Amino acid sequence: MLKNSGDDMQNPLPDLPKRLLLGLNDGYCNLQCPSCYVHGTNNSGNSRILKGHMSIENASKICKEIKNTGIYISPVLWSEPLLIENLCDYLVLIKKFGLNVFINSNGLILTEKIAKKFVSIPIDSIFISIDATTSETLKKIRGIDKLKKIHDSVFSLLQERNKLLSPRIGVSFVESKFNSHERADFISYWLQYVDVVRVNDVYENNIILKCLDIPQKRIPCGALYDTMAINHRGDVPICCLDSFNKTNMGNVLQESVKTIWQGKKFEAIRRLHETGQFEKIPLCAHCNVWISYLVKETISNEILIRQSPIMAYYNRMDRMYTWHSRIR
Repeated sequence: MLKNSGDDMQNPLPDLPKRLLLGLNDGYCNLQCPSCYVHGTNNSGNSRILKGHMSIENASKICKEIKNTGIYISPVLWSEPLLIENLCDYLVLIKKFGLNVFINSNGLILTEKIAKKFVSIPIDSIFISIDATTSETLKKIRGIDKLKKIHDSVFSLLQERNKLLSPRIGVSFVESKFNSHERADFISYWLQYVDVVRVNDVYENNIILKCLDIPQKRIPCGALYDTMAINHRGDVPICCLDSFNKTNMGNVLQESVKTIWQGKKFEAIRRLHETGQFEKIPLCAHCNVWISYLVKETISNEILIRQSPIMAYYNRMDRMYTWHSRIR
Protein backbone atom coordinates (compact mmCIF):
# COMPACT_ATOMS: atom_id res chain seq x y z
CA MET A 1 0.00 0.00 0.00
CA LEU A 2 1.38 3.38 -1.06
CA LYS A 3 0.50 6.89 -0.04
CA ASN A 4 0.48 10.19 -1.89
CA SER A 5 1.95 13.20 -0.17
CA GLY A 6 1.49 16.83 -1.17
CA ASP A 7 4.32 16.66 -3.69
CA ASP A 8 3.01 13.38 -5.21
CA MET A 9 5.94 11.37 -3.91
CA GLN A 10 5.19 7.72 -3.23
CA ASN A 11 6.00 6.21 0.15
CA PRO A 12 5.21 2.81 1.67
CA LEU A 13 2.69 2.46 4.47
CA PRO A 14 4.64 2.21 7.75
CA ASP A 15 4.27 -0.99 9.77
CA LEU A 16 2.67 1.02 12.57
CA PRO A 17 1.15 4.50 12.81
CA LYS A 18 3.41 7.34 13.90
CA ARG A 19 0.78 8.65 16.30
CA LEU A 20 -1.87 7.08 18.52
CA LEU A 21 -4.75 9.16 19.84
CA LEU A 22 -5.63 7.02 22.81
CA GLY A 23 -8.98 7.65 24.49
CA LEU A 24 -8.01 7.04 28.09
CA ASN A 25 -10.89 9.31 29.10
CA ASP A 26 -13.50 9.82 26.39
CA GLY A 27 -16.16 12.49 26.33
CA TYR A 28 -15.23 14.79 29.21
CA CYS A 29 -14.32 18.48 29.17
CA ASN A 30 -14.39 21.26 31.74
CA LEU A 31 -15.49 23.79 29.11
CA GLN A 32 -18.39 24.23 26.70
CA CYS A 33 -16.80 26.42 24.05
CA PRO A 34 -19.54 27.64 21.69
CA SER A 35 -17.64 26.58 18.56
CA CYS A 36 -16.74 23.08 19.80
CA TYR A 37 -18.51 20.43 17.73
CA VAL A 38 -18.46 17.87 20.54
CA HIS A 39 -18.83 19.74 23.83
CA GLY A 40 -20.07 23.15 22.69
CA THR A 41 -23.25 24.85 23.86
CA ASN A 42 -24.41 25.51 20.31
CA ASN A 43 -24.52 21.93 19.02
CA SER A 44 -26.91 19.07 19.52
CA GLY A 45 -24.29 16.36 19.65
CA ASN A 46 -23.70 16.16 23.38
CA SER A 47 -26.15 13.29 23.82
CA ARG A 48 -24.13 11.25 21.29
CA ILE A 49 -20.77 11.64 22.99
CA LEU A 50 -19.20 8.30 23.91
CA LYS A 51 -18.10 8.56 27.52
CA GLY A 52 -15.89 6.20 29.46
CA HIS A 53 -12.45 5.35 30.79
CA MET A 54 -9.75 2.91 29.71
CA SER A 55 -8.23 0.84 32.49
CA ILE A 56 -4.51 1.06 33.06
CA GLU A 57 -4.34 -2.67 32.31
CA ASN A 58 -5.79 -2.17 28.82
CA ALA A 59 -3.57 0.86 28.22
CA SER A 60 -0.60 -1.27 29.24
CA LYS A 61 -1.60 -3.99 26.78
CA ILE A 62 -1.65 -1.50 23.92
CA CYS A 63 1.63 0.14 24.90
CA LYS A 64 3.37 -3.19 25.38
CA GLU A 65 2.57 -4.20 21.81
CA ILE A 66 4.19 -1.08 20.35
CA LYS A 67 6.96 -0.65 22.92
CA ASN A 68 10.28 1.00 22.00
CA THR A 69 8.94 2.28 18.69
CA GLY A 70 8.97 5.97 19.65
CA ILE A 71 5.34 6.34 18.58
CA TYR A 72 3.75 9.56 19.81
CA ILE A 73 0.69 9.07 22.00
CA SER A 74 -1.98 11.56 22.96
CA PRO A 75 -3.91 10.40 26.06
CA VAL A 76 -7.26 11.65 24.72
CA LEU A 77 -9.41 12.08 21.64
CA TRP A 78 -12.08 14.76 22.24
CA SER A 79 -11.49 15.42 25.94
CA GLU A 80 -9.50 17.56 28.34
CA PRO A 81 -6.56 15.34 29.41
CA LEU A 82 -6.09 16.93 32.83
CA LEU A 83 -9.49 15.52 33.83
CA ILE A 84 -8.08 11.98 33.69
CA GLU A 85 -7.85 10.48 37.15
CA ASN A 86 -4.28 9.35 37.83
CA LEU A 87 -3.17 10.88 34.51
CA CYS A 88 0.49 10.85 35.49
CA ASP A 89 0.35 7.11 36.21
CA TYR A 90 -0.73 6.57 32.60
CA LEU A 91 1.99 8.91 31.32
CA VAL A 92 4.69 7.10 33.32
CA LEU A 93 3.41 3.84 31.84
CA ILE A 94 3.59 5.18 28.29
CA LYS A 95 7.14 6.44 28.78
CA LYS A 96 8.18 3.17 30.45
CA PHE A 97 7.42 1.37 27.19
CA GLY A 98 9.69 3.65 25.15
CA LEU A 99 6.91 5.78 23.70
CA ASN A 100 6.43 9.54 23.48
CA VAL A 101 3.67 11.71 24.91
CA PHE A 102 2.08 14.82 23.45
CA ILE A 103 -0.70 16.72 25.21
CA ASN A 104 -3.14 19.43 24.19
CA SER A 105 -4.85 21.12 27.13
CA ASN A 106 -6.89 24.21 27.91
CA GLY A 107 -4.61 24.75 30.91
CA LEU A 108 -7.35 25.72 33.35
CA ILE A 109 -6.61 23.04 35.91
CA LEU A 110 -2.87 22.80 35.37
CA THR A 111 -1.22 23.37 38.74
CA GLU A 112 2.41 23.87 39.72
CA LYS A 113 2.41 20.29 41.03
CA ILE A 114 1.23 18.94 37.67
CA ALA A 115 3.78 21.09 35.81
CA LYS A 116 6.56 19.64 37.98
CA LYS A 117 5.35 16.12 37.27
CA PHE A 118 5.15 16.69 33.51
CA VAL A 119 8.75 17.87 33.52
CA SER A 120 10.00 15.06 35.74
CA ILE A 121 8.34 12.23 33.76
CA PRO A 122 9.14 13.85 31.24
CA ILE A 123 6.39 14.25 28.66
CA ASP A 124 7.61 15.25 25.21
CA SER A 125 5.28 18.02 24.09
CA ILE A 126 2.43 20.12 25.47
CA PHE A 127 0.33 22.81 23.85
CA ILE A 128 -1.92 25.09 25.88
CA SER A 129 -4.91 26.39 23.95
CA ILE A 130 -5.47 30.10 24.54
CA ASP A 131 -7.09 31.65 21.43
CA ALA A 132 -7.08 35.24 22.66
CA THR A 133 -4.97 38.15 23.88
CA THR A 134 -7.76 39.79 25.88
CA SER A 135 -10.25 38.53 28.45
CA GLU A 136 -13.10 40.02 26.43
CA THR A 137 -12.24 37.95 23.39
CA LEU A 138 -11.68 34.82 25.46
CA LYS A 139 -15.17 35.25 26.89
CA LYS A 140 -16.67 35.27 23.39
CA ILE A 141 -14.73 32.18 22.33
CA ARG A 142 -14.66 30.06 25.48
CA GLY A 143 -17.40 31.51 27.63
CA ILE A 144 -14.82 32.25 30.36
CA ASP A 145 -12.58 35.19 31.21
CA LYS A 146 -9.78 33.35 33.00
CA LEU A 147 -7.00 34.51 30.72
CA LYS A 148 -4.56 35.12 33.57
CA LYS A 149 -5.06 31.58 34.89
CA ILE A 150 -4.22 30.12 31.47
CA HIS A 151 -1.17 32.39 31.16
CA ASP A 152 -0.02 31.28 34.61
CA SER A 153 -0.22 27.64 33.48
CA VAL A 154 2.08 28.30 30.54
CA PHE A 155 4.62 30.21 32.61
CA SER A 156 4.53 27.52 35.29
CA LEU A 157 5.52 24.93 32.68
CA LEU A 158 8.28 27.16 31.33
CA GLN A 159 9.65 27.82 34.79
CA GLU A 160 9.70 24.14 35.75
CA ARG A 161 11.35 23.06 32.50
CA ASN A 162 13.85 25.92 32.48
CA LYS A 163 16.65 24.80 30.13
CA LEU A 164 15.85 21.10 30.05
CA LEU A 165 15.12 19.37 26.73
CA SER A 166 11.54 18.34 27.54
CA PRO A 167 8.74 19.00 27.27
CA ARG A 168 8.43 21.12 24.16
CA ILE A 169 6.05 23.90 25.19
CA GLY A 170 3.70 25.69 22.84
CA VAL A 171 0.47 27.65 22.74
CA SER A 172 -2.32 27.51 20.19
CA PHE A 173 -4.71 29.97 18.58
CA VAL A 174 -7.81 28.82 16.73
CA GLU A 175 -8.67 31.70 14.45
CA SER A 176 -12.29 32.76 14.01
CA LYS A 177 -14.30 35.93 13.37
CA PHE A 178 -14.13 36.69 17.09
CA ASN A 179 -10.34 36.78 17.41
CA SER A 180 -8.79 37.22 13.96
CA HIS A 181 -7.88 40.82 14.82
CA GLU A 182 -5.66 39.49 17.65
CA ARG A 183 -3.72 36.92 15.63
CA ALA A 184 -0.58 38.98 14.95
CA ASP A 185 -0.33 40.23 18.53
CA PHE A 186 -0.85 36.70 19.86
CA ILE A 187 2.01 35.29 17.78
CA SER A 188 4.33 38.19 18.59
CA TYR A 189 3.64 38.04 22.32
CA TRP A 190 3.99 34.32 22.82
CA LEU A 191 7.09 33.85 20.66
CA GLN A 192 8.91 35.82 23.35
CA TYR A 193 8.38 32.92 25.73
CA VAL A 194 7.33 29.55 24.27
CA ASP A 195 9.07 27.22 21.82
CA VAL A 196 6.30 27.19 19.23
CA VAL A 197 3.00 28.87 18.41
CA ARG A 198 0.30 27.01 16.49
CA VAL A 199 -2.43 28.83 14.56
CA ASN A 200 -5.24 27.09 12.75
CA ASP A 201 -8.66 27.80 11.27
CA VAL A 202 -11.84 27.14 13.20
CA TYR A 203 -14.03 24.15 12.34
CA GLU A 204 -17.35 24.97 10.68
CA ASN A 205 -18.39 21.48 11.70
CA ASN A 206 -16.55 18.34 12.67
CA ILE A 207 -15.00 17.65 9.27
CA ILE A 208 -14.83 21.04 7.58
CA LEU A 209 -12.39 23.81 8.40
CA LYS A 210 -13.15 27.37 7.37
CA CYS A 211 -10.56 27.75 4.65
CA LEU A 212 -10.58 29.67 1.37
CA ASP A 213 -7.38 28.21 -0.05
CA ILE A 214 -8.38 24.66 -0.98
CA PRO A 215 -6.47 23.04 -3.89
CA GLN A 216 -8.67 21.76 -6.70
CA LYS A 217 -6.84 18.44 -6.82
CA ARG A 218 -7.69 16.35 -3.77
CA ILE A 219 -5.14 13.82 -2.54
CA PRO A 220 -5.40 10.91 -0.07
CA CYS A 221 -5.59 12.09 3.53
CA GLY A 222 -2.27 11.79 5.33
CA ALA A 223 -3.99 10.78 8.57
CA LEU A 224 -4.75 7.39 7.03
CA TYR A 225 -1.00 6.75 6.82
CA ASP A 226 0.34 8.10 10.08
CA THR A 227 -2.38 8.34 12.76
CA MET A 228 -4.66 5.88 14.56
CA ALA A 229 -7.46 6.90 16.92
CA ILE A 230 -8.50 4.43 19.65
CA ASN A 231 -11.43 5.05 21.97
CA HIS A 232 -11.63 3.88 25.59
CA ARG A 233 -13.24 0.57 24.53
CA GLY A 234 -10.37 -0.17 22.14
CA ASP A 235 -12.43 0.51 19.00
CA VAL A 236 -10.67 2.20 16.09
CA PRO A 237 -12.60 4.71 13.94
CA ILE A 238 -11.33 5.79 10.53
CA CYS A 239 -9.88 8.90 12.12
CA CYS A 240 -10.27 11.20 15.11
CA LEU A 241 -12.87 13.30 13.28
CA ASP A 242 -15.35 10.48 13.77
CA SER A 243 -16.07 12.02 17.16
CA PHE A 244 -19.33 10.10 17.61
CA ASN A 245 -17.86 6.68 16.70
CA LYS A 246 -19.88 5.93 13.58
CA THR A 247 -17.09 3.89 11.96
CA ASN A 248 -15.06 0.96 13.27
CA MET A 249 -11.97 -0.58 11.75
CA GLY A 250 -11.67 -3.12 14.57
CA ASN A 251 -10.76 -3.39 18.24
CA VAL A 252 -7.11 -3.32 19.32
CA LEU A 253 -7.84 -5.10 22.61
CA GLN A 254 -9.39 -8.04 20.77
CA GLU A 255 -6.86 -8.00 17.91
CA SER A 256 -3.81 -5.71 17.85
CA VAL A 257 -2.71 -2.28 16.69
CA LYS A 258 -0.66 -3.74 13.85
CA THR A 259 -3.37 -6.14 12.69
CA ILE A 260 -5.96 -3.38 12.40
CA TRP A 261 -3.53 -0.81 10.95
CA GLN A 262 -2.58 -3.22 8.17
CA GLY A 263 -6.01 -4.86 7.98
CA LYS A 264 -8.50 -5.14 5.14
CA LYS A 265 -10.86 -2.45 6.43
CA PHE A 266 -8.19 0.23 6.54
CA GLU A 267 -6.76 -1.02 3.24
CA ALA A 268 -10.18 -0.56 1.61
CA ILE A 269 -10.49 3.00 2.92
CA ARG A 270 -6.99 3.90 1.74
CA ARG A 271 -7.69 2.39 -1.68
CA LEU A 272 -10.81 4.52 -2.09
CA HIS A 273 -8.73 7.60 -1.26
CA GLU A 274 -5.97 6.60 -3.64
CA THR A 275 -8.45 6.12 -6.49
CA GLY A 276 -10.30 9.36 -5.80
CA GLN A 277 -13.51 7.72 -4.61
CA PHE A 278 -13.94 9.92 -1.54
CA GLU A 279 -17.70 10.14 -1.95
CA LYS A 280 -18.02 6.44 -1.10
CA ILE A 281 -16.94 7.18 2.49
CA PRO A 282 -19.56 9.35 4.25
CA LEU A 283 -17.05 10.65 6.80
CA CYS A 284 -14.58 11.67 4.07
CA ALA A 285 -16.92 12.83 1.30
CA HIS A 286 -16.99 16.52 2.24
CA CYS A 287 -14.02 16.69 4.60
CA ASN A 288 -11.28 19.21 3.84
CA VAL A 289 -8.98 18.54 6.79
CA TRP A 290 -6.72 16.54 4.45
CA ILE A 291 -5.15 19.83 3.31
CA SER A 292 -3.40 20.12 6.68
CA TYR A 293 -0.81 17.72 5.24
CA LEU A 294 0.18 20.09 2.42
CA VAL A 295 3.01 21.63 4.40
CA LYS A 296 5.60 24.14 3.23
CA GLU A 297 8.53 25.46 5.26
CA THR A 298 10.02 28.95 5.33
CA ILE A 299 12.37 30.75 7.70
CA SER A 300 11.82 34.38 8.68
CA ASN A 301 13.52 36.34 11.48
CA GLU A 302 14.84 33.15 13.12
CA ILE A 303 11.39 31.57 13.06
CA LEU A 304 10.81 28.30 11.18
CA ILE A 305 7.28 28.48 9.78
CA ARG A 306 5.67 25.17 8.81
CA GLN A 307 2.45 26.09 7.08
CA SER A 308 -0.47 24.39 5.37
CA PRO A 309 -3.60 26.11 4.01
CA ILE A 310 -5.33 25.68 7.40
CA MET A 311 -2.56 25.54 9.98
CA ALA A 312 0.79 27.14 10.76
CA TYR A 313 3.50 26.34 13.30
CA TYR A 314 5.86 29.18 14.25
CA ASN A 315 8.97 27.49 15.67
CA ARG A 316 11.73 29.45 17.39
CA MET A 317 15.03 28.41 15.85
CA ASP A 318 16.85 28.88 19.16
CA ARG A 319 14.51 26.36 20.79
CA MET A 320 14.74 23.63 18.17
CA TYR A 321 16.58 21.45 20.68
CA THR A 322 13.15 20.73 22.21
CA TRP A 323 11.88 19.35 18.89
CA HIS A 324 12.71 15.66 19.01
CA SER A 325 10.82 14.32 16.02
CA ARG A 326 8.93 15.69 13.06
CA ILE A 327 5.61 13.91 13.01
CA ARG A 328 3.82 16.75 11.21
